[in-house]
Amino acid sequence: MARVAVIGGGIGGLGTALMLGRRGHRVTLFEQDARGAGEDLDRDFFHWDRPRVPQSVQPHSLLAPVRTVLRAEAPDVYTDLLARGAREYHEFDWFDEHPPHRAGDEDLVTLRTRRIVLEAALTAAVRREPTVEVRRGCRVRALTFREGRPPRVTGVQVGSETHQADLVVDASGRRSPVPAWLNAAGCRPPVVDSHRIGIAYVCRWYRLRADGPRDPGRVKTGSAAPFALAGVFPSDNGIFAVSLVLSTGDPTRGALTDPAVFEAVARRFPATAAWLGLAPEPRSAVLAMAGLDNRWTALADDDGPLVTGLVNAGDSLIHTNPTFGHGAALCLLAAQHLAGQVDQIAADPMGYHMWTTKALRPWFDAQVKADRADGQRLAEGAPPADRRAAVRAACAFDDPVVMRARAQVRHLLRSAEEAYGTDEVDQHITAWLAAHPDFTPKHDGPTRDQWEAVIPS
Repeated sequence: MARVAVIGGGIGGLGTALMLGRRGHRVTLFEQDARGAGEDLDRDFFHWDRPRVPQSVQPHSLLAPVRTVLRAEAPDVYTDLLARGAREYHEFDWFDEHPPHRAGDEDLVTLRTRRIVLEAALTAAVRREPTVEVRRGCRVRALTFREGRPPRVTGVQVGSETHQADLVVDASGRRSPVPAWLNAAGCRPPVVDSHRIGIAYVCRWYRLRADGPRDPGRVKTGSAAPFALAGVFPSDNGIFAVSLVLSTGDPTRGALTDPAVFEAVARRFPATAAWLGLAPEPRSAVLAMAGLDNRWTALADDDGPLVTGLVNAGDSLIHTNPTFGHGAALCLLAAQHLAGQVDQIAADPMGYHMWTTKALRPWFDAQVKADRADGQRLAEGAPPADRRAAVRAACAFDDPVVMRARAQVRHLLRSAEEAYGTDEVDQHITAWLAAHPDFTPKHDGPTRDQWEAVIPS
């Protein structure tokens, strides 16, 4: 059995530690924050200052891999998630009836919940795992090395203590110090592919009133204007978020942090207006997030691994803009692979690096491509440039065959080329277009004049 040190106690670190521990490996998880997600979800979510995890208070949709990995590796965690209030939403729930079942349809499920609920369930499971030791309030300050070609990481330094390990897993997030430690040790530099994102987010959380309406009816959860997107994130325990997305260069962005302005703007979009029409109770200030990038950090180059005894996972490996909601899914997929192959990875990490390139890198590249187009469109206030994508999106809400393809892409099960590139899907889209000969991509959100009319001058 391997001795593994995990740096970081977020979703990636907790998931990795749990899956390794349940296979009998000895795991020590180091997390510099002394506090962990506990039993009071609202206190932890609304009142825990987490400057190193700015995304923790932003909306999340947990895609199919989160559910499938947990049900396979830790069904007790999945049961706990549901008991804490997470809700399953099948993509076919949009329709009055589900279409005849096909293999794989059972995986087209989003878990609607706040991130803190997943963290709390994972934290509780890790605490119960006898093979996992969690050291909270412990900041790893360096790696230890043994000379070689390439050098081998032999453990971590925490204060004056050296903790030996057969494998160190860097799950410390997008601000990981590990690349700097490797550079300082004279290793070849990590291969970083980084793309700045010109997109900003503002959101506010609400709770449905116990004595009020709780269902907006059959309404989409997203709306769009040429220069902004609006979305609703139904979550756990009657909580939901309203989110607005716009260009970082939009001159009205700062005004949206005023709750009255934010809500007035959100009511201009059909999706968010429907939920705000339920008269919910505001639970948070308006929360902003920007300054993001898509970043891939590889600990291997054309000459092979930079070091042995070390791999990265979660946001330390692949950090993506949250519009597609890939983060938690990719975290747990990497954790599952690590746990199943840890002995081989500890001996030689090249197989792991090759797996990440094959299994995870395509989703990174797709995110980069989409963000480049979306950032330009929002900045310019332009109509959708890809008419085919607009047709697919509109058709999916009328046709279960196309919805299935859309859901397979959304849930990281098939690439867009694979899902949409079948004769069946093509035939259904062609038939839909024949029934809608005047279809023109359009926005259901406000015009710029309508937007600015509710922004204080």
